[in-house]
Amino acid sequence: MKKILFGLSVTFAFLLFLSFRSTEFRLGDDIPADSLRKIYSKPPSQWPKPTIDSGVKYTELGILPPSPINLKNDSIKKIVDLGRMLFFDPRLSESNQISCSSCHVPDLNWADGREVSIGHDHAPNTRNAPSLENVWFFKRLFWDGRANSLEEQAESPLTSKIEMHQDMKVLPKKLKQIKGYRTLFTAAFGDDKINTERIFKSLADFQRTIVSRKSDFDRFLEGNKNSLTDQQLVGLHLFRTKARCVNCHNGPLFTDNDFHNVGLTYYGRKYEDLGLYNVTKKPEDVGKFKTPSLRNVMRTGPWFHNGLFGDMDGILNMYNVGMPVQRVKPEQENDPLLPKNDKLLRGLRLSKGERDAVVAFLQAITTAPWKDRQPELPK
Repeated sequence: MKKILFGLSVTFAFLLFLSFRSTEFRLGDDIPADSLRKIYSKPPSQWPKPTIDSGVKYTELGILPPSPINLKNDSIKKIVDLGRMLFFDPRLSESNQISCSSCHVPDLNWADGREVSIGHDHAPNTRNAPSLENVWFFKRLFWDGRANSLEEQAESPLTSKIEMHQDMKVLPKKLKQIKGYRTLFTAAFGDDKINTERIFKSLADFQRTIVSRKSDFDRFLEGNKNSLTDQQLVGLHLFRTKARCVNCHNGPLFTDNDFHNVGLTYYGRKYEDLGLYNVTKKPEDVGKFKTPSLRNVMRTGPWFHNGLFGDMDGILNMYNVGMPVQRVKPEQENDPLLPKNDKLLRGLRLSKGERDAVVAFLQAITTAPWKDRQPELPK
């Protein structure tokens, strides 16, 4: 509760109340479900026009793409095998207790189910751990986009004082003392030299192999037109039209690979996080965070960069009224860093039935993870 009570205006609270009162169920744009099934059984190029704003670069929803890593290439596979060992090994941390898999758990769709992750000496992180499924797709990593590649990203949690707390001058020497790693590095790179570049390369290539399973939505696109329920079809239509979700969550991975301010910066308060601005120092980037993929979204809560919401109905209610708007104090009127919500946000006024249909569609793009047990670590 301490985070949820973050100063909503009277008007916003009233609109939220109204959204809860709207309980009637209507099919998307009053189109019967059987008609929607006929419409969406056609190729995506023949689907109804999506509701998108001017300037939005739209990519149609599609089938789950494969990993770019070719595991049939033996040399690449050996690097991936090494990276997998490193990913699961707590000896990469100073305490020998925290591995990459501590915050990215295979059974939890490669997230950790926490509001924020817990790291070195039980220190809480400041942000929610995102899922690593399909992470190869993102052009920039972390919620604030501060890394431009998975190789660059790997260093941050390893050296963070509140995550793995490792000294990268020490880690290569530490791994060199483990005979099994000398063998694995030789297999992957041709000799037993262990350095940070090879560590980051191996971790990155392993993460590029982490992909989702095909969902009911993928099977629908492949021709199984009964893999979606009537309610999920209504949700698909609403997702693309009235609910306006595809303005940010489009393409096969349901993300525009961009950054947006949805009104959760806590500007000037205890939990302030200015997101992309911390990287670019551009005032227009204050409060912007990366658009996450919605694949498997129903299994990767709590959601948002700070883990604020643990209930999807609550999230839909918030979007339904346009998300919170920064309350401007008199002394902030000329503040160049005053957060401004993304222009794409607006109250949707979806009925309770329509919101339920959107959630049902999110279930249709959600699957259980592939099984990936911790390997027997090198000795």
